[in-house]
Amino acid sequence: MLEKNIRIASEAAIVDEAITSRRSVRAFLPDMVDEDTIRAILAVAARAPSGTNMQPWRVYVTKGEVKQRISDAILNSGIRAEKAEWDEYRYYPDQFFEPYLTRRRANGFGLYGVLGIGRREVDKMRAQHDRNFVFFDAPVGMIFTIDRRLNQGSWIDYGMFLQNIMVAARGRGLHTCPQAAFAPYHRQIRPVLDIPDEEIVVCGMALGYEDTSKPENEFRTDRAPLEDWVTFAE
Repeated sequence: MLEKNIRIASEAAIVDEAITSRRSVRAFLPDMVDEDTIRAILAVAARAPSGTNMQPWRVYVTKGEVKQRISDAILNSGIRAEKAEWDEYRYYPDQFFEPYLTRRRANGFGLYGVLGIGRREVDKMRAQHDRNFVFFDAPVGMIFTIDRRLNQGSWIDYGMFLQNIMVAARGRGLHTCPQAAFAPYHRQIRPVLDIPDEEIVVCGMALGYEDTSKPENEFRTDRAPLEDWVTFAE
């Protein structure tokens, strides 16, 4: 029994480390991730549960020239992020309220703080946000889509799939950044990847090796204590 408990604790520590070390990395090294590793990550991530095993995910893995074409199409569109139209789905509420407003502000101020960007330096904020569209210089950029005929349950399933990708990447020494910022630019992305009209662009994701020399990667978000959001009922 002791040996079994030691093994369980060791395995739990490995899983916990992959989960807790996952974070949104916003600066990557140019070192390429080999295709076998990408395939292995996606294959294990596809073990995510989905209602009646529908597996609602579709992934476009981009590198090199194609990834650059996506970046160029968005950055040359003339559509600023604050003016981009969320016409396929709404990610955020029309008006933020507590406790979400405070958390959102803390996230923004924290990131810009480590970058030395002041609260009135709008141009610098925009430039940092635009780095989303070059996948923060990651060598691999993924675009995720879902069939528009599917309902909310499949979107829940999709979230578990995305989390699996990020955790599986950590298990291989890689980092990620999930990026909803791509969703409003589906018109720019569709022709590059030949995405059918029946598919909604859910988000993008950067994948690669963290550039530990960049200050933005020093930023860490916090989490609310369990007492704030858990109810134990007996």
